[in-house]
Amino acid sequence: MTKKVSRIGVLTSGGDAPGMNAAIRAVVRTSLYYGLEVYGIMRGYQGIIDEDIFKMEGRSVANIIQRGGTILKTARCKEFYEAEGRRKAYENLKKRGIDGLVIIGGDGSFRGAVKFSQEYDIPCIGIAGTIDKDIHGSDYTIGFDTAVNTAIQAIDKIRDTMDAHDRIFIIEVMGRDAGYIALHSGIATGAENILIPERKTNIKDIIHSLQEKERRKKLVNLIVVAEGDEFGGAVEVEKILKEHLPKAEIRVAILGHIQRGGSPTGIDRLIASRMGYHAVECLMEGKHNVFVGILNNRMHYIPLEKAVKNKGSISEEWMKIVKILAS
Repeated sequence: MTKKVSRIGVLTSGGDAPGMNAAIRAVVRTSLYYGLEVYGIMRGYQGIIDEDIFKMEGRSVANIIQRGGTILKTARCKEFYEAEGRRKAYENLKKRGIDGLVIIGGDGSFRGAVKFSQEYDIPCIGIAGTIDKDIHGSDYTIGFDTAVNTAIQAIDKIRDTMDAHDRIFIIEVMGRDAGYIALHSGIATGAENILIPERKTNIKDIIHSLQEKERRKKLVNLIVVAEGDEFGGAVEVEKILKEHLPKAEIRVAILGHIQRGGSPTGIDRLIASRMGYHAVECLMEGKHNVFVGILNNRMHYIPLEKAVKNKGSISEEWMKIVKILAS
């Protein structure tokens, strides 16, 4: 028989992402609609261990859908990596009668959920809240659209000064292990080159292309680099280019954490609301220990363990588009 869930805990873990608050709101409002109790857990898994848990009502999530960050805060919890930390977390949840968890976070958060659900009888549902879009099983992750739009707005502004001064600009965006932000923002801003962790970059081709453009007096060039590319980010790429293009004016802009903040876009609010609603439905229907995603505009559920093991991949079609449009 499917275990009946009556008290749900919700937490945000890992890096913050615009739209997390919309997901929290959806989990709370959906739980209350079905007559379930819902508890907010502060600072991710650390909050379970520290017993920083409070009961949430409808008014707890009023006026938060438009806010970036997360009202539940977030933190990384080394203690939860250890068996003793997870045992303590379990005891604290059982003490309050919490019999289901909704975890809004990224890859590391889901790994913790997989381990926890394997050891104890508390089902976990994962919602992908990460700007990197690096979780397998969903076309969207909460925060990605906002992060891309933030990067596009910044790059558009930088392009104005780049054009005015005939400069090469190397712009670094977030993406330690995944290049989706670089890919999408680079295409959307007309970048001549996009460097991402998933693809080996032929730096000699880039240098040759820039040298040829220099001869033709085409001095304005935009290069978008994911922070986790093989060269180690924009500063390292700049060093390499300056060695071969001593006369060129090259500048670096690192966008950094501005990509994490800000009011979520309409898309991020909608998918977060939809995922939060379906996470509660999953717990009620017995679809336990799954990741809630959206594929082809339909809800898609896969085991949390599979979501953790398999990474999304950037298709050859995208790379062909980059090459053709930059030529």
